[in-house]
Amino acid sequence: MKFVLSDYHLAKKEEFRQFAEEEIDSGESYPRKNLQKAAKKGYMGLPVPKEWGGQGEDFLTYTLFIEELSRVCASTGVIIAVHTSVGTFPLLYYGTLQQKKSYLSGLARGELIGAFALTEERAGSDAASLNTTAKAVSSGYLLNGCKLFITSGGEADLYTVFATVDRNRGHKGICAFLVEKGMQGFVAGKPEKKMGLNRSSTTEIRMEDLHIPVSNRLGEEGEGFSIAMSLLDGGRIGIAAQGLGLARAGIEYTTAYLKKQQSAGNEPAESAAFTLAALATRLEAARLLVYRAAAVKESGGNCSKEASMAKYYSTDLAVEVAARCIDICGLSAARSTNPLTGYFCDAKATQIYEGTNQIQRIVVSRNLLEG
Repeated sequence: MKFVLSDYHLAKKEEFRQFAEEEIDSGESYPRKNLQKAAKKGYMGLPVPKEWGGQGEDFLTYTLFIEELSRVCASTGVIIAVHTSVGTFPLLYYGTLQQKKSYLSGLARGELIGAFALTEERAGSDAASLNTTAKAVSSGYLLNGCKLFITSGGEADLYTVFATVDRNRGHKGICAFLVEKGMQGFVAGKPEKKMGLNRSSTTEIRMEDLHIPVSNRLGEEGEGFSIAMSLLDGGRIGIAAQGLGLARAGIEYTTAYLKKQQSAGNEPAESAAFTLAALATRLEAARLLVYRAAAVKESGGNCSKEASMAKYYSTDLAVEVAARCIDICGLSAARSTNPLTGYFCDAKATQIYEGTNQIQRIVVSRNLLEG
């Protein structure tokens, strides 16, 4: 097992770091310009084959990009992570040739933004309990229902929407559908006011007798649940990488703060220095988990356990880093304008989406006890 990145991956990581620091802004509005800059570089479709408009990079390279991006702007990081892992991969893995011709190249080039619509009010962690329905009609399906907390809701161009053709069939009745933003009967709600990641538009989306042709069904009828579950592992690795970026940002900020205090003649307390050392050590451990999960996914193996371990460890660490670093910096970190408060709020959200960290622990424990 290799415990260091290859020269190629180190070079790509440096490339992504420079891009994020020089090109990505961390303002307040939806980061459309950031996405356009990423698209111009080919970063919106890093792991998509070149034949479909992507860069043909491996999953680890994509993971490194999300880490570096999230270190500078976590909102842009989550938008691109969702766009790639659960917005584009449904087409790449399960799309028909015609579906790929219609959508995949546009997603890979960043001409289209992809989104994933699974979560409902009573079907968050229990994804099999969907209430959104897909009624079969002679010309296709009529979709009715409401999805909540959809990343890039209202901004995305293409949504992979999950609905059931028969609630009595449980997860075997769930189907996946490709829904375009402009379709009649598609309604996006107002952006949620969240504690963090506020540049990412998160909304409900409603389907009101939205007609979907059979050609826009992804996979066979009843395969929707297995499609959704297979995509979540890749999504979780992306969010784990986002946790790495946020944790790094907090440690780097606090290290610079202590150095500045030291140069002014104020030697940092031993407890502060030791806390920083412990956090930096755990960051290196988190990196190994995240990079390993990406490598296992790239190999084609089952990465559910590795993805869940990486996701919950990395994002838990991101929250703890922000909290401990606020403690170290004291009153100067209490201002809402201080970056550490932003890191804390952004990091807290990463513990919740793409499967709560409690769910990740269930996945890991099942692998241990049932494997």
